[in-house]
Amino acid sequence: MGFIKAFSGALGGTFADQWKDFYMPRANVSSTAGLFQAVPQSQNNGRGENYKGNENIITNGSKIIVPEGTALITVQDGAITGCIAEPGGFEFRSDDPNSQSMFAGDGIFGQTLKSTWEKVKFGGQPGSQQLAFYVNLKEIPNNKFGTQSEIYWDDAFFGTQVGAVTRGTYTLKIVDPLLFVKNFVPTKYLQPGAPVFDFADMDNDAGNQLFNEVVGTLSAAFSNYTNDPSKGNRISKIQADQIGFAQAMAQAVEDAYQWKSDRGLEIVKTAILAIEYDEDTKKLMKDVKAADALSGARGNAFMQQAAARGIQAAGENGGGSGMAFMGMGMNAAGNMMGAMQQQPTESSYQPAFGQQQPTKEEQDPMTVLSEKKKLLDAGLISQEDYDKLKAQILGL
Repeated sequence: MGFIKAFSGALGGTFADQWKDFYMPRANVSSTAGLFQAVPQSQNNGRGENYKGNENIITNGSKIIVPEGTALITVQDGAITGCIAEPGGFEFRSDDPNSQSMFAGDGIFGQTLKSTWEKVKFGGQPGSQQLAFYVNLKEIPNNKFGTQSEIYWDDAFFGTQVGAVTRGTYTLKIVDPLLFVKNFVPTKYLQPGAPVFDFADMDNDAGNQLFNEVVGTLSAAFSNYTNDPSKGNRISKIQADQIGFAQAMAQAVEDAYQWKSDRGLEIVKTAILAIEYDEDTKKLMKDVKAADALSGARGNAFMQQAAARGIQAAGENGGGSGMAFMGMGMNAAGNMMGAMQQQPTESSYQPAFGQQQPTKEEQDPMTVLSEKKKLLDAGLISQEDYDKLKAQILGL
């Protein structure tokens, strides 16, 4: 009623070398292929013939090899009758009560298949005339996605809607071969002499459907990524985070189309080849970049450099008031600079028509001394500086 395990592990086992005729995957299968038919082989240098395996029929005693990275599915009249997800050699026996229809191993992957098998297994007596297909369990690369116009999503970091045109590729993996064959692979790929189900084939309508679904969920994928605090909420990190964005994309297609739970498919990696933000988003990113440059220790360094340049300029111009910045904290300097911007300076003061601008010698000494006392009270000059100015003004 199924298969009997002959050996486990690598294809090159001693027991496997004794097999002259057996089924194995067809040659020259692309890395983007998801499903391909098992074909009879001969290793007897032309002297032997697969006398037990007839074309499109798996008869009793037929030997089947299951290489690493593949699963074997047997199908009868469109119904799944068996599944082997363990690497090794097996013999088909429809009349042996000890044969099994499911070999899945003891790992997490095996437990998933065993659960699925109970839901999709063929309900009748397996017949001797069945077809065998291999399912690719390795990562399937170079699945393309891209947009012709901007897509938009609400961005948590910017607090508004942003948009971009993007293109790239993703790596796909078949995580449940039973669901993949039962719910996704079209019937024409499960017939005798069927073509290879290749995700990269432009004539593969099922593969094209995946492309359309990914494009349709890109906005949700970007939203999933940029609104996830664990990803840092920064769209600028997406291109360098192929695993993180793949998880966001996988969640988007699962929410919309149930790729994993219904079709046994999952996105595991992404590579964004290009991303072009719209003009409004570019302006936002430019502003954020400038704000980042002025934040934290780097911003303090910029402010200190600016203050130092101001003090140096004041000293070069002979302005004693500029030296008052020495020893002050940044907040005091900022407050004083703001006050200076609001108060007219000596150079900007213009006397009324017909009046002559008073010189320093003509200014009232008490007025000058009062101004210096205000600077002392504000902490902008020291007591020592004030005493010296007071002695100079009063001629002491």
